[in-house]
Amino acid sequence: MGKTIIMDHPLIRHKIGIIRRKETSVKEFRELISEIAMLECFEATRDLPLEKVRVETPMGGTTVECLAGKKLAVIPILRAGLGMVQGMQTLIPSARIGHIGLYRDEKTLEPVEYFCKLPADIGERGIFVVDPMLATGGSACEAISLLKKYGCRDISFLCIIAAPEGLARLKAEHPDVNIIVGALDEGLNDQGYILPGLGDAGDRIFGTK
Repeated sequence: MGKTIIMDHPLIRHKIGIIRRKETSVKEFRELISEIAMLECFEATRDLPLEKVRVETPMGGTTVECLAGKKLAVIPILRAGLGMVQGMQTLIPSARIGHIGLYRDEKTLEPVEYFCKLPADIGERGIFVVDPMLATGGSACEAISLLKKYGCRDISFLCIIAAPEGLARLKAEHPDVNIIVGALDEGLNDQGYILPGLGDAGDRIFGTK
């Protein structure tokens, strides 16, 4: 059974407060999305396995703990998920990067796949799927279902803002997935957008609106 973590760190709460503001610039918004992703990555990697290694310090020999070499991958859901990749790579620079492209059908609010490019050994890796917004949950569930078809079993999903409806759907369809959420909002409007949310994350990251 996967775990669900709603982050309550003061720095994350502060930074989310800034990105909610409509007057926040594209540059600052993009930087903060990356910073929040890095802080969430710290929590998401808490259970990575360690191994003991013998090293020499300037004062003599000792035994230290190092990551046990587990292979990792960060998979952003295009396009907004790209904004979280740099923050993730800051902490896990050796992780491979894959991409899953999904867009939401405006009538059905369901995801439609248009692109998928993954590392060849994706099924052997610990996976971090990233997308700033978890609204209806359709895109997250579809991306994770696709990854499971490739043999992925160790999957975590990281988002910055989630609606209760999307979180409930993701937990119901993929109860084995770890979920890390920056902030849990009130709900969805009639168009499937999160309230109070922060608007369209993709447009605000890339300055397209």
